[in-house]
Amino acid sequence: MKRIAQFEKVSRERFIEDWLDTFMDDEQSKEDLIKWAESIYDKIKLPKRATQGSAGYDFFSPLTFTLKPGETIKIPTGIRVKIEEGWVLKCYPRSGLGFKYRLQLNNTVGIIDSDYYGSDNEGHIFSKLTNDSKEGKVMTVEEGIGFMQGIFVEYGITIDDDADRIRNGGFGSTTIK
Repeated sequence: MKRIAQFEKVSRERFIEDWLDTFMDDEQSKEDLIKWAESIYDKIKLPKRATQGSAGYDFFSPLTFTLKPGETIKIPTGIRVKIEEGWVLKCYPRSGLGFKYRLQLNNTVGIIDSDYYGSDNEGHIFSKLTNDSKEGKVMTVEEGIGFMQGIFVEYGITIDDDADRIRNGGFGSTTIK
């Protein structure tokens, strides 16, 4: 096996800023939300493979959440990954959650490019999930349980490739106009 990547936590400041941006509403005070984010940050677990034969690295939920059919949640994972050039991390729902509840990533497959690590947001990996159950199943994921898996894949480029732009952001930041 090639060792081509390293998972890390984003900085505490980055995580708290993204947590506030994601969960701030009129029902909670900013101070309470910051305390919640700080307590979550301290418990973030880096992704791991479950067995020697596992291709996927399990991402562990930083919070307990429940999704009724059709409901969506955006989760700041607190994780970033340094990846060697020529590799990408592809993210999917954990197989069992997809099978039992039709749990879907809203962008179908999350693509984490090697240059995302150096972005303004520190390469913070988010997951936006929807319970797409057609059987009316309510899904609960407990804090610390795997909800998404990431698989590293090597990729190639065309002979005449001339990409020379530098990334500085997340979703939509690499769109060519």
